[in-house]
Amino acid sequence: MKRVYYIFMLLLFPGLGFSQIIQAEVILDAQQTGRNQLSIFNTLERDLREFINNTQWTSGSYKPHERIKCSFNLIIQGYDSDNFQATLQVQSSRPVFGSTMNSILLNLKDNDFNFTYKEFEPLNYNPNVFTNNLISTISFYIYTILGYDADTFVERGGDEFYEEARKIVNAASQRGGNGWADAGPAQSRFGINRDLLSGNFSNYRKALYIYHRQGLDLMHKDVEEGKQNVLSALNLIAQNARSRANAPLFRMFFDAKSDEIMQILNGGPTMDIKSIVGDLNQIAPVHNRKWRMIDN
Repeated sequence: MKRVYYIFMLLLFPGLGFSQIIQAEVILDAQQTGRNQLSIFNTLERDLREFINNTQWTSGSYKPHERIKCSFNLIIQGYDSDNFQATLQVQSSRPVFGSTMNSILLNLKDNDFNFTYKEFEPLNYNPNVFTNNLISTISFYIYTILGYDADTFVERGGDEFYEEARKIVNAASQRGGNGWADAGPAQSRFGINRDLLSGNFSNYRKALYIYHRQGLDLMHKDVEEGKQNVLSALNLIAQNARSRANAPLFRMFFDAKSDEIMQILNGGPTMDIKSIVGDLNQIAPVHNRKWRMIDN
């Protein structure tokens, strides 16, 4: 419950918050380069881990067990004279109250993660200055992770974190490459941040709160009400998706939640879920195999 308290305090008193709130695992795989024995890959992995876990992303403090767990998996596809061609898989989760379960919040792949890095160069974050694509991209996802986590505890609790991410987008947009460009309906850092701050996706962000705080977190006390609130959240997402088809946020949500949704709808009290299963097939067809496994 302490994380909820801190988020409420953060909204009431902006000077309060968290420091070293992130507990990240960083894994770098350079097999595709054919040069994975080079020391620079080990150095980069270590430097990134220290950068993410030791940077004060917010003010205040958190105990170790209260930190947000996440992972950054880098696949280095090419390396030449300090230039790296890579993909990045980002995942984050949050605990479910009254259980030992962790619910995945983000599970996304960034295919435009190309950057320069010199071994042993310091990694420092400045939101208003584009230093390089490595620092900007990692920092952008940190603040997106923080925003998503806050949204699940307080309705629109992630605003200030998404605003911080927008500073990074603005600073990187002229020099950072394709990942920062407006790619229309395609997934890009620009598009993710634009949509999270847009009123066009207010139902989506409201659904994040209802699904987690009033749904999952309630199930240890009242399974029926918790499941009903999850259905309400999915209905909100379906309504939003009808007017904003193919938006990256919906793909992000179901890429993280499809297994969990299937388990929730198949378990607990019997409810009329036929319409929501139909919506799932419409708005997340890539997961149709899982939706077919739901007994409705």
